[in-house]
Amino acid sequence: MASDNDQFECQVPDSDEELEVPENALAAVARLWGAMAGLRWRIVACAVSAVLYVAATLAAVGFSASVVDMLWEKIQASFAAGEPFVLTLENGGARVLTFLGIWTAAWMFYSFNDLVMASFAERLNLRLRDRISAKVARLPLSYFDAHQPGDTISRATNDLDKLSEVLQRGVLQLLTSVMTVCGAVVVMFTVDVRLTCIFLVFAAAALLVTKVFATRTIKVAAARQASLGALTGRVEEAYSGRAVIKAFGRDEASAREMLEAAQDLARASASSDFLTNAVGPAIRFVMRLCQVTIAVLAGQMLIGGQLTVGVFQAFFQFVSTASEPLTQLGLTVNMLQGALAAAERVFRLLDEPEVEADPAEPLAPVEPVRGRVAFEHVRFGYSADKPLMRDVSLVAEPGQKVAIVGATGAGKTTLINLLMRFYEIDGGRITLDGVDTRGMRAADLRREFGMVLQDAWLFEGTIADNIAYGRPDATRDEIVSAAKAAHVDFFIRTLPDGYDTVLANDADAVSAGQRQLLTIARAMLCDPAILILDEATSSVDTRTEQAIVHAMETLMAGRTSFVIAHRLSTIVDADLILVMDHGTIVEQGTHDELMAAGGAYAELYLSQFA
Repeated sequence: MASDNDQFECQVPDSDEELEVPENALAAVARLWGAMAGLRWRIVACAVSAVLYVAATLAAVGFSASVVDMLWEKIQASFAAGEPFVLTLENGGARVLTFLGIWTAAWMFYSFNDLVMASFAERLNLRLRDRISAKVARLPLSYFDAHQPGDTISRATNDLDKLSEVLQRGVLQLLTSVMTVCGAVVVMFTVDVRLTCIFLVFAAAALLVTKVFATRTIKVAAARQASLGALTGRVEEAYSGRAVIKAFGRDEASAREMLEAAQDLARASASSDFLTNAVGPAIRFVMRLCQVTIAVLAGQMLIGGQLTVGVFQAFFQFVSTASEPLTQLGLTVNMLQGALAAAERVFRLLDEPEVEADPAEPLAPVEPVRGRVAFEHVRFGYSADKPLMRDVSLVAEPGQKVAIVGATGAGKTTLINLLMRFYEIDGGRITLDGVDTRGMRAADLRREFGMVLQDAWLFEGTIADNIAYGRPDATRDEIVSAAKAAHVDFFIRTLPDGYDTVLANDADAVSAGQRQLLTIARAMLCDPAILILDEATSSVDTRTEQAIVHAMETLMAGRTSFVIAHRLSTIVDADLILVMDHGTIVEQGTHDELMAAGGAYAELYLSQFA
């Protein structure tokens, strides 16, 4: 009954599934078991059902011996009497129906397992995905600075999908395979010890072959992944840097490098594919030798009257039933290893340090917020052994326009990040209207700020929705007024659907300057007490830049603003200019004062007009 073993067939796992090995499999299993709280009864139900399925399968095979012997005897008796054999309920039909009923029960148990495991896997997948979503909201900015977006996205998509798929197929397959092999061997011992021992010898050889292939497969699959990464890097480099490649006449060299990387991948893939596809036939070859050997010996026993026809065919069914799980065992183990490795990466993300929790008794900001910001001997470093700010002090009075200038990497954006509590300071304190910001809820603090970043980000949705992102309850008139103040209303009205134009794919169809204007309109609509512009005008032309500056001056009348700018011509009217270098404020004062001092600011300003 070859078809009876179809449940053991599985797809060949992907190469990355094969090469992935968990660092600590037992720890990963323990974490998964903990995450299954409330769902474990499904595992128990599946285990019980798997036992019943294996019992029914083995019972059907064992019962087939008596059915075959009974039918053989009745057929022989009918032929001896010169009468045709007719199968009726009284003449063996009841036994045949019983035999079919046992197989039906086995199918029902297996189908029940499929249903329960599918439900279990998807519920666990949803639970872990919810935990990842909540975790991402609690991760500090330092995490996103240190990790590529694709890494985090992969945890919530690829890794969880792989885990779900293996839980549905691999776990059930492993349970039934192990119990089927063990049960079949036990029953085979009751039939004939010698034949069973022969089967065990060949089974041990098959397991040895599986181990050898699995060990080698991991190594060659790792080499394949490395070659694939190298080729991907070459292709990406050739695409992204095509202008530079052509400008320097490196077309042939680039093509040759890609060809060499492709050849390395082809060689590695050939080895990996060969080992992956060869393990199954190798094990089947061993088990076919086992069947031939047993057939010769069992045939002699049948001729000698030591076995009946029914027992002979039943024993071979037991051998076939136990052989197929052994063939799939290596692939199943690789699948489970890949799933546990994926689970480890998911739990590694869930174990990442979170943002500092809000105080149990938070301080409330002064109402109304005046906008006095003070840094008092602030110390900070992205790592403990590499301090960036050692002793930074400054005061921004309410309504002042504070400009922050300096070379790239001087610490300008870091200063703003500390003000917004995207990072926690190592020493000193930062106050808003005299209230220590570390004593406030982060949400309460950030509610008082409007921020326009250098990298303008627009979300999928209408233009009106993007402008009202910080104030979802804003009216259309308020949205239009903010757009006019940001000098983007005319552009919006030129679009086919105006303010109802839908932006997708991060608004690729909108120019960088227009994107920036939309984010500026978003900040204006929030009408914050304090405004932060981090290179906000870097992507607009000079005329638009001046118009935005004037609009901001009108908007921020009586409010504190922080402006980070490379074009010093835009901040000559600032009330306070901070000149930073290597995380330290080296100069501060007005434009006239700093020019008169002839220091770093004067040198930087004059260099832009040289």
